[in-house]
Amino acid sequence: MSRVLNYVPRVAFFLVGVAAAAITLPRRERGGMDSVAADELKRSLAGLEARLRAREAADAARFAEVEIRLEEHASRLRDVPSTGQIVAAMEQFRLTKQAHSIEVLKTTVSQTDSLLERVLESLDSLQTFQDPVEMAEDPLLSNARV
Repeated sequence: MSRVLNYVPRVAFFLVGVAAAAITLPRRERGGMDSVAADELKRSLAGLEARLRAREAADAARFAEVEIRLEEHASRLRDVPSTGQIVAAMEQFRLTKQAHSIEVLKTTVSQTDSLLERVLESLDSLQTFQDPVEMAEDPLLSNARV
């Protein structure tokens, strides 16, 4: 403990010396910079802050433009049908075409049946119209047999 007491006055003298030096030294030597350099630094700092604000404003404008474009693209994408909707529409189109083809085939078969029925009726009427008895009495047909 006595050793510590020996160092206390020395430390106190050292601290008083540091305080006296701090008070007596001119302000210029403490700061290490003259007023011209400080003014230059302030101007440079002000210029840098102005450029930074301009850059932030330009970036904000670009981001706003990008956001507007993103909204436009999002609205366009909402208008585009989904893959499921496209497939459903194609399937509906295919089914409509098949139904139309079936109707055309039904009509064609019906017309063919009608035509075939008329042909058969015509053949029947021709057969009943020409009996073999009449053919025997016909002088032209009887000459043909001879």
